[in-house]
Amino acid sequence: MKLKSLALAASIVAAVAGATTAPAAFAQAKEQFFPVLVYRTGPYAPNGVPFANGYVDYLKLVNAKGGINGVKVSFEECETGYATDRGVECYERLKGKGATVFQPLSTGITFALTEKAPIDKIPLITSGYGRSESQDGGVFKWNFPLVGTYWVAADTLIQHLGKKEGGLDKLKGKKIALVYHDSPYGKEPIPLLQERAKMHGFELSTLPVTHPGVEQKSTWLQIRQSRPDYVLLWGWGVMNSAALKEAVATGYPREKMYGVWWAGAEPDVKDVGAAAKGYSALTLQHGVEMNAKVTQDVLNLVHAKGQGTGPKDEVGQVLYMRGLSAAMLAVEGVRRAQERFGKGKVMTGEQARWGYENLALDQKKLDALGFAGVMRPVSTSCIDHMGSAWVRLHTWDGAKWGWSSDWLQADEMILKPMVRAAADKYAAEKKIERRKPEDCQS
Repeated sequence: MKLKSLALAASIVAAVAGATTAPAAFAQAKEQFFPVLVYRTGPYAPNGVPFANGYVDYLKLVNAKGGINGVKVSFEECETGYATDRGVECYERLKGKGATVFQPLSTGITFALTEKAPIDKIPLITSGYGRSESQDGGVFKWNFPLVGTYWVAADTLIQHLGKKEGGLDKLKGKKIALVYHDSPYGKEPIPLLQERAKMHGFELSTLPVTHPGVEQKSTWLQIRQSRPDYVLLWGWGVMNSAALKEAVATGYPREKMYGVWWAGAEPDVKDVGAAAKGYSALTLQHGVEMNAKVTQDVLNLVHAKGQGTGPKDEVGQVLYMRGLSAAMLAVEGVRRAQERFGKGKVMTGEQARWGYENLALDQKKLDALGFAGVMRPVSTSCIDHMGSAWVRLHTWDGAKWGWSSDWLQADEMILKPMVRAAADKYAAEKKIERRKPEDCQS
């Protein structure tokens, strides 16, 4: 036991040192192992690093509080650089170490792993990204787009714009441009936006931006010429700040720009500063949460002991909280599984899957975890693998983010038929038999 403790301590020191591969605690027989796919290098590192730091810090916080019903967690980072092939390599390298769940942190990697996960019986959590139709647990039995998909994001943005105009009917004849990362991620919202365009009569233009998104002059020349009423930004990394800078250069009002939740954090606006004032973006429930109890717990139980993964001043920022919340969902699925398969035991990937599709995070539980005011309740089933469709908007005032909307809920009357149709199409292509509610474990 003493040697094991020393090994764990050594791994924490290595993580604090900030190595790009970030070696951390390897899985032991009595530890719950969480692989951590990250991108601390490359053009998306400014956004990937705080997410990874938040994710790892939460796992350390769980251990500082005694583990998951006494079961300590272990983890190992693997650098993907946001590249799909490297993400698959990380998956193949780590899956045999007793992996509980993978969080690909990339829609491209998610697409690649969707067919592997059922074979290996390892769930995938894709919180706020991935395949929108994977909400349908009847077909996507191992995918969990917890608390939101890109169809949720696109739907709530259109609802918000309709409300701003005085009603969805007032969108008729309006021009809405989607500036998107030319990848599976950026293309995800297009089907929902096309559906809403048919319903409300607005003109949708789609403008792809090539990875990594630094060069956008031709895109914004088109925007300057067409003068859309609104621009939706589906960017990531340097693409976001580049878009805002081009908007400034071409004179497009930032007040008419709305980003998805991966285009609304500190790294996206800090280089633009006051010039980005008025720009709004969705949040995946949480925003900047400097005063949340879970934030204070991390500062007091992890950083105060010299075990913080990154700089102290990022704790509570948008992407840090995104990673921290993602880790919480991963851990709570295991805690839920223990209620069925045995508290104080290490859960297999298959057992953890049961936990993820039976999540019951009501407000009381969230408050106890330190997430009061940070997240809304999440409740999944074997058919609904998303569990919540609520988001908010925050707006950059030139120096900081601040809330600018009430809670927004995606319209399930629109989403459910689209999800079902897309899932059925996937099932037919892959010859997957749809699972029925009565087939699920109770």
